[in-house]
Order: sequence, then structure tokens, then C-alpha cells
Amino acid sequence: MPEDTNEQRPAAGDSKFLLGQVVATSTALATLPTQDVAAALDRHRHGDWGDVGREDWQANERALKYGERLLSVYHTADRTLFWIITEWDRSLTTILLPEDY
Repeated sequence: MPEDTNEQRPAAGDSKFLLGQVVATSTALATLPTQDVAAALDRHRHGDWGDVGREDWQANERALKYGERLLSVYHTADRTLFWIITEWDRSLTTILLPEDY
């Protein structure tokens, strides 16, 4: 994650990419609160990759330029871990729990 918080959170309305069709696994739908998922999707599309490590953050930044898959890691308010993955062609974004992968 970049140390400069101004770089990691673009201004409101500045989506960095299209999400495509948004889907979720059945486990994610049954487990994750809607408001936490909505907030995470907003962060994801704005380039705030959540709790990924520095290398994964940098990989996502490269993926924006070169059309590769994007991975974000978030937690709900009760600390449930979940991922958001947008495919390389930006046609599909999936919300899932790690055990769904």
C-alpha cells in the first residue's frame, strides 16, 4: 500500500476502471453485509485496493495500465475477510470469500 494516502484514494467520482457485470458467490451473498460490500466496491473501482500487500498493490497499479486482473482485499465491520476480483478485460467483477477461490 502506498504511504501517501492521497495517492491511494482518488477523488470522488474518478473511477479508475469499469467493473463490468458484478457477481458474488453464494457464500459471499449469505455472509457479507450489503453496506460493507457496497463500500468495498466503491473503494475497488477508485483504486483503493484495501488490505493487499505492497507488491500486490503495485501489481494492481500495473494491471490498470496493461489490462490484467485486479485483486482487492477487504474486511467487513465484524472483520470477515473477502476479496473483489475484476477480470483482465473488465467484463466481470466477483465478490468472494477466500474459501470460495
